[in-house]
Amino acid sequence: MSSLQITAGDRIIEPMIALAGCTTQQRIVVAGSKSMELMFELHRRGYLRAAATGNCGRPAGQYDAALVDWRRRTLPALEPALDWLANFLSARAVPVVWVDAQKASANQSLRASLEQRGFVVEQGIVHQYGCALSARRSQAHPMQLAA
Repeated sequence: MSSLQITAGDRIIEPMIALAGCTTQQRIVVAGSKSMELMFELHRRGYLRAAATGNCGRPAGQYDAALVDWRRRTLPALEPALDWLANFLSARAVPVVWVDAQKASANQSLRASLEQRGFVVEQGIVHQYGCALSARRSQAHPMQLAA
């Protein structure tokens, strides 16, 4: 890996970790065109249970967070990726989606896309390298049926 790639990952990795509220003990799946580089950067920082989508195993709701780097990609292409990725996430998992800085209407489209998939957007940030949203499943605390 070149230092340029690690530097590019450094720019977004800290805000993504903060938005997800990740600990080094949690399982994290990383998606996007630079997923392997970001996974290695997470490992370097002590997040040894991080996996890229290329080596994340079969979907079984096993991940606590998803860090999705969707820069330089279209929002319509994100939708099937979110559908696929949702199967890897536990009921309490936090997906964080990072996109290029865009117009407000595009950010609303990202928010709507997450909400259509059963997530509630909790936080968002605007950064010089793009913007990100974090969410939780809307039914993260399902009510138990009375017997």
